[in-house]
Amino acid sequence: MVENAGKYGVLVCVDGSAASDAAVAWGAREAELRGLPITLMHAVPPVVVGWPVGQLYADMPEWQQDDARQVIDRARKTLTASLVDSKHVEIHTETVYSGVVPALIEASNDAWIVVAGSQGLGALGRLLLGSVTAGLIHYAHCPVAVIHSDEATAPGPGAPVLLGIDGSPASEAATALAFDEASRRGVDLLALHVWSDVGVFPILGMDWRDREAEGQEILAERLAGWQERYPDVRVHRLLYCDKPSQWLVKESERAQLVVVGSHGRGGFPGMLLGSVSSAVAQTVKVPVIVVRNA
Repeated sequence: MVENAGKYGVLVCVDGSAASDAAVAWGAREAELRGLPITLMHAVPPVVVGWPVGQLYADMPEWQQDDARQVIDRARKTLTASLVDSKHVEIHTETVYSGVVPALIEASNDAWIVVAGSQGLGALGRLLLGSVTAGLIHYAHCPVAVIHSDEATAPGPGAPVLLGIDGSPASEAATALAFDEASRRGVDLLALHVWSDVGVFPILGMDWRDREAEGQEILAERLAGWQERYPDVRVHRLLYCDKPSQWLVKESERAQLVVVGSHGRGGFPGMLLGSVSSAVAQTVKVPVIVVRNA
């Protein structure tokens, strides 16, 4: 059991889309791995009526209630089918009548992790849940897992966990979670470090092989304590020069999960999602966990 899991435990955002179903299935496994409760939450935005101008319905209209029940029912069926033993997982469902992003961010205060599909259904096609997911990874108070619906070519359960590491506070939090995920799944950890994250940038004519020993030493220092804490996790160190998002996307092709910090070196508390984390969350095809510094 995980400490400080909050009342929601694994909080899954559901909306009835294929991406939502994928999020439920992934959340089910995470809940079982950690012995946590799982909560399926559907946020329904209030309806704005034409008169008086800007007036909101005080209560959820019946047609929205019907839609919400269908969404929750579908999510619960997906969850039950995804659990190995549903009797040992505490399941909750909740429908909130509020702005989607604010409601989920507020709920994240009382969750161990929030799980969301990368895209979903809405008035603008597949844009709505994508915007919700972006809001969560910017502002949620706990780690956010971004799940893609198309995992037909994803590596199997024996594939490693990929960690992007740069030494920032958010990266340290991501490192802790990545080691724990690899240990619980019984798989290897790929620890990827990019030179540009330690202030070394490409210089015309520079031979990066001359810097490899120093880079390996830095990477070893940042992993040492965690390797001692998780002796069961075999770590493979990956050292590259510049373009961290490019290398993370490339290496993700052989991983089952990617873990990154919400922003890198030079960031400050409350900073918006860094470009590397954003590119990875949007591009890779396997689940991505974005971790903010506590």
